[in-house]
Amino acid sequence: MKVNNLLVDSSSSLLLSLLLAQLPLFTSAVPAPYRRPNVVHELDRLANQTKNLRQITADLLKEHAFETDPEQHRFKSLPLMNNRASDINSLEMRPTLSQLHTDLKSFEHHFAWLSRASRKHHHPALPKLGQMMSLIKSLTSMLEHQMMRVDAQRLSPPSPSMPPPPPSQFDVLQSSQELLLQFRLFCDWAQRVFSVLSTKSKMSAVQ
Repeated sequence: MKVNNLLVDSSSSLLLSLLLAQLPLFTSAVPAPYRRPNVVHELDRLANQTKNLRQITADLLKEHAFETDPEQHRFKSLPLMNNRASDINSLEMRPTLSQLHTDLKSFEHHFAWLSRASRKHHHPALPKLGQMMSLIKSLTSMLEHQMMRVDAQRLSPPSPSMPPPPPSQFDVLQSSQELLLQFRLFCDWAQRVFSVLSTKSKMSAVQ
């Protein structure tokens, strides 16, 4: 009887040792859980991307600057950048992201118009303009992902109305100046908004 008990105990110990030896293999075979980037990290990425866009916009304005202000109001459907600094701390996440997305899509349409006009008249800023448009599309995609995360509504404004094609390279330059000046204002505002929303999210996470 003692021999049988000894055999059972030895078999159990051997089986347990084998299972423990295989445990690292089992744990390594199980994929690590996917961790979605948090809201703060994504807002910081949006702020950095907007900062990069603002710098490219400023570079384009320096390279092709007028001695006097260009003729304004060629674009009737550009977003109105009449935001006040005093309003920024009272902004709410969902409606603010929705409005920024609407404005960004409008600028995207306007820059597509400018790109077509620049190709036609061989505008010298075309390469950097293409780089900027790629960054705008990337920012739009990042913003749309963030809107999905926080369940922000995607608005459906009417398509912007564009001016007639510019007849000369000088008119292209005038149009680009107006568009770039307005977009720089947008980038200034959007970068600050993303940073403030990020700070608010950090404070909410701590509370």
